[in-house]
Amino acid sequence: MAETTPEGLWAPRSVDDTLKVYADWADRYEDDVREMGYVTPARIAMALRQSGANTAKPVLDFGCGTGLSGLALKAVGFAAVDGTDVSPEMLARAEEKGVYQHLWLSTPGDMGHVKSGTYSIITATGVISLGAAPPETLDMLLGVLAPGGLLALSYNDATLEDAAYTGRLAGILAAGGTELLFEEHGAHLTSKGMNATVYILQKT
Repeated sequence: MAETTPEGLWAPRSVDDTLKVYADWADRYEDDVREMGYVTPARIAMALRQSGANTAKPVLDFGCGTGLSGLALKAVGFAAVDGTDVSPEMLARAEEKGVYQHLWLSTPGDMGHVKSGTYSIITATGVISLGAAPPETLDMLLGVLAPGGLLALSYNDATLEDAAYTGRLAGILAAGGTELLFEEHGAHLTSKGMNATVYILQKT
């Protein structure tokens, strides 16, 4: 099957343009990322287990897309997973998976009805990245994370080259109140030779 990844995927764009990219890509997304050898959802799920995450606690899969990250979380034992995404087209595919307890459409830059402390585990698999959510999304997610909670995220190679993203993460860690529990650079899209760093942050 021919890969149909949108051009310029890992490049800055407006919110409206990003929404259009994922609306147009939703039907082909899973076939494409399968062709590319997308392994980051499984890496994040395993990193959470290695970091001592309690699998009985509810997880918020932020930017859940079509639900591949939810499937990966379920596969390693997380019992209750909720998901949210800004793309209604991607969210419709996630709903078909049947792995989420609750799913809702979110607004870019807004946690909506999620109250501070509701979740002690939040994942953002490939979400805070060049061409997707901006660096300050880190602050938003940590702001609602319960004390002692874990935030799992990934930066792909393109994002790691952008000082806005790496600098925001470094600034958060330097400011205190957040501890880096896990950091591992490894495969992301194996057929493209593209890697990503997986991070697990703990709110102290």
